[in-house]
Amino acid sequence: MADLLPPVWAALGGTAAELDRLRVTGPAATLRSTFPVTAVGAAAVGASLLAGTLGTAAPVGLDTRGLAVALRSERYVRLDGRSLGNAFDPLSAFHRTADGWLRLHVNYPWHRAAALRVLGCAEEEVAAAIAARAAVELESALHDAGGVAAAVRTEDAWRATSGPPPPLVEHRVVGAAPARPARRPRVLDLTRVIAGPVATRTLAVHGADVLRLDAPDRPEIPLQAADTLAGKRSALFDLRVEQAMLEQLLAGADVVVTGYRPGALDRFGLDPDALAQRHPGLVVVTLSAGGHGGPWAGRRGFDSIVQAACGIALAEGHDEPGALPAQVLDHATGYLAAAGALLALARQRQDGGSHHVRLSLIGTAAWLLGLRAEAAVAEDAEDAEDASYLQEVDTPRGVLTLARPPGTVGGSPLAWPPPAPSFGTAAPIWTER
Repeated sequence: MADLLPPVWAALGGTAAELDRLRVTGPAATLRSTFPVTAVGAAAVGASLLAGTLGTAAPVGLDTRGLAVALRSERYVRLDGRSLGNAFDPLSAFHRTADGWLRLHVNYPWHRAAALRVLGCAEEEVAAAIAARAAVELESALHDAGGVAAAVRTEDAWRATSGPPPPLVEHRVVGAAPARPARRPRVLDLTRVIAGPVATRTLAVHGADVLRLDAPDRPEIPLQAADTLAGKRSALFDLRVEQAMLEQLLAGADVVVTGYRPGALDRFGLDPDALAQRHPGLVVVTLSAGGHGGPWAGRRGFDSIVQAACGIALAEGHDEPGALPAQVLDHATGYLAAAGALLALARQRQDGGSHHVRLSLIGTAAWLLGLRAEAAVAEDAEDAEDASYLQEVDTPRGVLTLARPPGTVGGSPLAWPPPAPSFGTAAPIWTER
């Protein structure tokens, strides 16, 4: 397995002396793919383990079999042994178009409604309606209507229309500020779906007090809530009407993580530069699907959509487009974001300043595409499912089974801290002074 961690760790701002603390064990490839998915996951998770134990000199470990479970954590969620269903709607799939393929995403009701408006048909007629349209034309029409979709492209076609992809990770100091004293970090979580929630649940594992805010009219898919809310408090909060309370939360926060399109939260004063002016010393982490510049910056997107748009889906398919064995763009970006947040926080506490860390699914996709030649032979891969990589969490509704957070610290496996996942039940306040 290629060791991808050193350049990634350097890009995050880590020092080479820390790298010797990590030991990776297990098979070189535990997820079948034409891309080095296991190596990419190991680099991202390894970075988060090193960042989460920075300054402790503690040895950290990662087994690739547990990594395979963690990168597909949503598949292992059970409540009293029963599945919570599939987060993917049956219509969230590849559909033939008049000139190729389109990947549609309708997991949320508002995205489904937008798709049906554009297609002008009932649900059972969606495939036929898509088959009558051109892929790129329909992609644009769905986006303009508030929907989510991507025409399936080759990598060359994507690069010809997207321009240069963003770096894997970017860090900038956005303003002067005194160093803040060390304390348990407070993280304000304004993310949804997988990448951002993976970042913030990882911060919770490494000791942060994480408060997630969701709009009251945007319910979460139960499976995703169970999978990504462990260790966090979750509150319903309307940014449009609670500006004064939002400012109180920002004043008490150390880290803010957002997971929306660039500019989508600016009207609430959540632009990184504006935050640095009002709340000097914050670490702001922004994650997006299409990056912060270029024609894809304003597009809604998720892991499956980015895979389709940039050429990964065609590379993973045979006669039809395929998908990576895990939503690794989401998961890897999430672990890298957690590492970036922790390293920036350490830098802030040492040198001061307000910090902005920026990542995107398309940046991670470009990294993965560039590594295709380093992929392990598919026949050597092996799937890993082991109860030792799962954790049971008591909840008022029953016993929740979750994939464990990947890795060990000082030889002891990581585990989800309390509270148990509970969407929208917490008060929007900081619990510790």
